[in-house]
Amino acid sequence: MLSNNIQLEGKTVIVTGAAGFIGSNLVGRLFREFQDIKVVGIDSLTDYYDVRLKQERLAQIAALGRDWTFLKENIADKQAVDRIFQQHKPSVVVNLAAQAGVRYSITNPDAYIESNLIGFYNILEACRHHGVGHLVYASSSSVYGSNKKVPYSTDDKVDNPVSLYAATKKSNELLAHAYSKLYAIPTTGLRFFTVYGPAGRPDMAYFGFTDKLRRGETIQIFNYGNCKRDFTYIDDIVEGVVRVMQHAPEVQTGEDGLPIPAYKVYNIGNSSPENLLDFVSILQEELIEAGVLPSDYDFEAHKQLVPMQPGDVPTTFADTTPLEQDFGFRPSTPLRQGLRAFAQWYAGYYK
Repeated sequence: MLSNNIQLEGKTVIVTGAAGFIGSNLVGRLFREFQDIKVVGIDSLTDYYDVRLKQERLAQIAALGRDWTFLKENIADKQAVDRIFQQHKPSVVVNLAAQAGVRYSITNPDAYIESNLIGFYNILEACRHHGVGHLVYASSSSVYGSNKKVPYSTDDKVDNPVSLYAATKKSNELLAHAYSKLYAIPTTGLRFFTVYGPAGRPDMAYFGFTDKLRRGETIQIFNYGNCKRDFTYIDDIVEGVVRVMQHAPEVQTGEDGLPIPAYKVYNIGNSSPENLLDFVSILQEELIEAGVLPSDYDFEAHKQLVPMQPGDVPTTFADTTPLEQDFGFRPSTPLRQGLRAFAQWYAGYYK
């Protein structure tokens, strides 16, 4: 197991996408775990989904009363990013700002180029010029595309993306590798697998299903229910990020006199794919238990099995062996436990 070589106590951390699902949970965790830490959050608060949910997350962070600075900025604005880094001098940067979603990338490609490519490039440039000790960034299980081999390993070839979103995330990994090689910037990419939990993204299936079921609408289950997803609970994701933040890949010099890339990529997934029909059944049971749906809800009358959607894949399944070996951790929250937490949050938030 790797030992920590980054001390977060007394340091400044920049978290982009701080009003997002993962970002806001990460900031809260950092404040709970480290007493003397400054966190600078950046988020453009786009209306990709209900901004009120993002504002609620930010309000919960502010209520902690810690050394917290929030800046409403777009990472695609190079001058703004450079100014923030110059002013706050972060030791560690966690880049979670991105335009997410596979299907949205088919109809709104510009948003992905702006945030995921131009924005990420700006972050890399800022890390290069301002002496950042470790850049941790969000990649995605989507980079595995239509790979037939499961579980997905970070050693697998991932040159066949099936969505623009996936292509931008793979591009992030390539850019990070180049900057690690050229400028000795330690970078770690994290391929997240279907993150879910309380106050999550409303565009995710479990959240969208809940909204529709509550309104008495029909939900569509893609690939006729023959999909499997490696659902990963938010607390497990954040635990992995915090552990990774504290160990930057080591910088070494190669025979060409240039740095050997201080570059790593890890999967963070539950390593236990769930069939989508089973997932929806558990979700329904927990929504009834939480009082979101009535006990006599006719679930069969509100579901429709439909073909696969463009850009989707039938299975996601994470091999987390390197994460376990290097950091002694693997996600393990059972699906029912995680969906119960979501259902209870949903019942409270929307009532």
